[in-house]
Amino acid sequence: MSVTNKTNLSKGIEQKETYAQYMIDEITHVIKTCGKRDPGSEGEKKSCEYMGEVLKDLGCEDVKLESYTVAPRAFYGWIYFTMTFVLLAIAAFFFMPVVSIPLIAAGFALVLIQFGFYKKLLDPLFKKKTSHNVTAIKKCSGETKRRIIFNGHPDATWEWPVNYALGGVGFEGHAIIAIGGAIYFLVLSVIAVVKFGFGPHLPALSDPVIIAGLVGLIFVPFMIGLYFMVNYKRVVDGANDNLTGCYMGIAVLKYLKDEGIELENTEVGVILTGSEEIGLRGSKAWAEAHKGEFRDVPTFIYAFDTINESKYLMSNYRDLNGTVKCDKDVADLFYEAAQEAGVPCKKGWVPPLGGAVDAAGFTQGGFRAAGVTGLNHKLERYYHTRLDSYDNMNKEGIANCFAATVKTLEMFDNGAKQ
Repeated sequence: MSVTNKTNLSKGIEQKETYAQYMIDEITHVIKTCGKRDPGSEGEKKSCEYMGEVLKDLGCEDVKLESYTVAPRAFYGWIYFTMTFVLLAIAAFFFMPVVSIPLIAAGFALVLIQFGFYKKLLDPLFKKKTSHNVTAIKKCSGETKRRIIFNGHPDATWEWPVNYALGGVGFEGHAIIAIGGAIYFLVLSVIAVVKFGFGPHLPALSDPVIIAGLVGLIFVPFMIGLYFMVNYKRVVDGANDNLTGCYMGIAVLKYLKDEGIELENTEVGVILTGSEEIGLRGSKAWAEAHKGEFRDVPTFIYAFDTINESKYLMSNYRDLNGTVKCDKDVADLFYEAAQEAGVPCKKGWVPPLGGAVDAAGFTQGGFRAAGVTGLNHKLERYYHTRLDSYDNMNKEGIANCFAATVKTLEMFDNGAKQ
């Protein structure tokens, strides 16, 4: 009877703090040497080139830098169109409310299409830049029977000033009040059309509907404030979001090299996808460029994003505001591996208004993928602000995620979930 030797990567789990420190040191180096990494920037490209060289040194024979076109400011472009439409609708409400209804409806449609589903509706209207992806694969020593790929995005976003000043409660409260105000005037406009008809009118200020409209003007300052939701003059460091995600797979490869481990039948890859912060543009471009590839053997893709406190580590089963269903086997494997490694981990999802991680782009492109996140969806003050810096990372959280990732590789190499 032949006995198959099981892969044992327990030493990597035991050394999780060592590799967490390696990640922190490397992330610090990237931030200090590559410059600001907003989508489509030179800094984003430099970070891709640097990490690509690191991946070559760690045994990836096939490392490719691929470019694609993006419109960086289009993703948040809905803000300016939507708020302008709503403010015009409020002005029209007092004279011709029938005009207000389509204006507000059009504003909400832009939010749904551009942010809710991450479509490129407004991209043609904005200036283009070139963004980059990196694909690196470490071959196995024998016949390839399976492949696991770890993903992170090297780009960093522009600062959200309200979140920096007031924290997540203030940021989310501001947005909710502004959206609530738009809904308020949409309802009032429908009532006004029913009461006053479709034509122009000039009702008395004492009319209850007009009084309600005047009261609703309290929402206007919050709506105007949304114009300043993003500060394009300040690019955050993006240490947590998302160099932690980039280096999770790189650190696994470093562990394999340090220990001289050559997997016989499992390829290990790293994909770095730029421009995630503007609507998953990198993962979508990668899925399109590699359409039909990586189908020869079972291939799992893990998209890591914002790995911080251990208590928030989560294997995500749905993504993109809850609209995209991730691969259950991929998500289950990470969750089960975390349990085996003694790492706290939850099953969860990226909820409505929670945005997305690159797993959604891969999944929509037909690949088997799931996201792994380590952040509080009730936004922390460091999220998308200058506080997301190299001196504000969580070593314990990074170490635990690394341990769970190593265990995931071990279980996958031993045939789990295929």
